[in-house]
Amino acid sequence: MRYRNPDGPADGYSGAPVGHPVADLNLLRTFLAVYRSGSFTAAAGLLGVSQPTVTTQIRALERQSGRELFQRLPRGVTPTAVAHDLAARVAAPLDALAAATGPDSGAAERTAPVHLAGPAELMCLRVLPVLAPLTAEGLRLRVTPGLTDPLLEELRAGHHDLVIATYRPRGRALTAMPLMDEEFVLVAAPLWADRLADRLPADGPDALRDVPLVTYAEDVPIARRYWRHVFGTRLSRPAALTVPDLRGVLAAVVAGAGFTVLPRYLCLDELASGALVPLLEPEDPPINTGYLVQRPGRPDNPDVVRVRDLLLEAGRSW
Repeated sequence: MRYRNPDGPADGYSGAPVGHPVADLNLLRTFLAVYRSGSFTAAAGLLGVSQPTVTTQIRALERQSGRELFQRLPRGVTPTAVAHDLAARVAAPLDALAAATGPDSGAAERTAPVHLAGPAELMCLRVLPVLAPLTAEGLRLRVTPGLTDPLLEELRAGHHDLVIATYRPRGRALTAMPLMDEEFVLVAAPLWADRLADRLPADGPDALRDVPLVTYAEDVPIARRYWRHVFGTRLSRPAALTVPDLRGVLAAVVAGAGFTVLPRYLCLDELASGALVPLLEPEDPPINTGYLVQRPGRPDNPDVVRVRDLLLEAGRSW
């Protein structure tokens, strides 16, 4: 993103070198809001000003510094190396100034809720048990279940603090940290597994032709990935039953509705009890990595850091 300076040289940049003191602290506050939120629009919402005001202030700061600070993306912006350096130098002093001059801003930050979003099943079975003890210590948590694509868009817009994503987002507008690996397993209830025991190893996916497929979406994404990885072929059949929650898929398959592909962590108890049977145990099962995603920069709310660090630690054992 290059801004033309009508009073400067032809390349659009002039002014003091990076590191030159900037008189207007509002410019730096606006810069930090854009840096942390990942977009001009989200920063405007955080600051309570219009988006054109944010754009004008960033332009002014770029003219004063003589450097480009942000590059535009189809959604949001990404900081340049100069912006990373500037944020590292000004974030702590600006935060300290806000804490010293604001109306008990430290207490307000401390009690602000942490907005966390991710797949409903993972949140319920893995994440909430880990975070539950923090509520007794004063943590306020707001959880939003959903699919990765819309949740990442909402994260860019400043609606969430952290998102657990099923893939690493592209670009540098968001920061993604590996959280956990989930293994996918092909399962059915014993009544189906007994019929398929001899046929599946010999016939491959053709053995499942007459068995109903249960999944959480019409485009059967998990099953399609399993077919590609294990069988080396494309899954083209439609689902017999769709339930937009993997826990519902699990319940239906345990009840005998057909077969499905599930994350192993979701059906550990059913596999252990025999309520579900793995139809195959490939040497190289499909693995998907989940990511903990946030906007660049250190979060203003220290509880966001607590939640992030605790989840990353717990993810090592998931």
